[in-house]
Amino acid sequence: MSSRNATPVPVPAGLFAPRLRAMTVGSVALVSLLAFEALAVGTAMPTVARSLDGLALYGIAFGGPFAAGVLAMVVSGIWCDARGPRGPMWHGVGWFVVGLLIAGTAPTMTALVVGRVVQGFGSGLLSVALYVIVGQAYPEELHRRIFAAFAAAWVVPSLVGPALAGLIVEYLGWRWVFLVVPAVAVPAVLLIHPGLRSLDGTVPSRPPAGAMARIGWACGAGVSAALLHIGGQQRGVTALAVIALALAGLLVCAPRLLPPGFLRAARGLPTVVGLRGLASAAFVGAEVVIPLMLSRERGLSPTAAGLVLTVGALAWSVGSWVQGRFPVPASRASFPRVGLCCITAGTATVALAVRPELPVAVAVLGWAVAGLGMGLLYPSLSVLTLELSAPGEQGRNSSSLQLGDSLFAAIVLALTGAVLAAGSAPGPASYVVTLAVAAGLALVGALLAGRVVMDADHTAGRVIG
Repeated sequence: MSSRNATPVPVPAGLFAPRLRAMTVGSVALVSLLAFEALAVGTAMPTVARSLDGLALYGIAFGGPFAAGVLAMVVSGIWCDARGPRGPMWHGVGWFVVGLLIAGTAPTMTALVVGRVVQGFGSGLLSVALYVIVGQAYPEELHRRIFAAFAAAWVVPSLVGPALAGLIVEYLGWRWVFLVVPAVAVPAVLLIHPGLRSLDGTVPSRPPAGAMARIGWACGAGVSAALLHIGGQQRGVTALAVIALALAGLLVCAPRLLPPGFLRAARGLPTVVGLRGLASAAFVGAEVVIPLMLSRERGLSPTAAGLVLTVGALAWSVGSWVQGRFPVPASRASFPRVGLCCITAGTATVALAVRPELPVAVAVLGWAVAGLGMGLLYPSLSVLTLELSAPGEQGRNSSSLQLGDSLFAAIVLALTGAVLAAGSAPGPASYVVTLAVAAGLALVGALLAGRVVMDADHTAGRVIG
């Protein structure tokens, strides 16, 4: 089923046509802020933990926001489908800003964790609401371009975010990493506000059946995800016990939050969500290993190893730009399949760089290919999610897409950490195993990519391939 506005309107000439200009600028700015905060906090947290004597709460400072975000994505999806995206957008910004202010002024590590949880809840509300806004405010002809713009909005933060956060911590203090973002977040949502008013009332006014049960399963999945994150930072038997408990919780809760048929890769939306999760897990699983491998095995400085990741981010942006301007392919499976093949080949190529006789340029090239694949894949799956959603299902399906992304990545990160911590120190075998798993996940996705298209290339009577 195709996502579209309830009232037909002339198709704007582009993302910056008068009717869409303010909404495009505001939406892209919010995505950039979410990206900057996600990347910058990781840089600042070691200093924060020392300053507040809160090393014991270090794990929950990351796991707590992740759990809150899982719950918020589900809540936002239900809310958007019942009332439209205006409420979740405003509340998302409100929770996000309040959380940042609490964290930035926190006198103790406990208070900072509370702020991080509030911030994470706001981020989850925002991320789903932005997808629904795209589905309702932008014509289908512009979906690929706006999602490409969202992908590009992550590039600048990924390039300068950690370094900028480091400078802020060094010269202004860690609190300003949290306090500078609200000054931009509020003006950004004000740009979106006029366009949001026209979207209310375009969807049913009552929450769907089973909404409360879905929220309950989201609470279980969120707690399990937090445990998984915490377990990944432990060592020995404790790590294995916590990870096993978390995986069991996710196995029970997560399938109830994802589309029916997800576990068997049913055609259409279940496979779309699955491919997003597999791609995210493959890319993130490799991304955390590459700097460690290049610094320990090839002698690169942290800065030089980080530049390899920068190449991947730039290639991601290029891939997003290409898919946004390339003619619509004959089959909707084309971009996902090519993207996952690139991730598979690129990650496998990076693994070859563990051999000292091969130049480091092999890793750079491989990661560029993987980044290009992510750029081709991510926006195309976002577009497919909206195409396969009726107007009253855009929130739930967008929530499922992002939940799959987050949960798959969390699982692989925890397991990767366990593999790297298994011995006295990570070695070539550890790197090869983790990168091989990442490449294998992407390969599975490439083999399943054709299933994003419904039987006979139709969905509800509409050709999508």
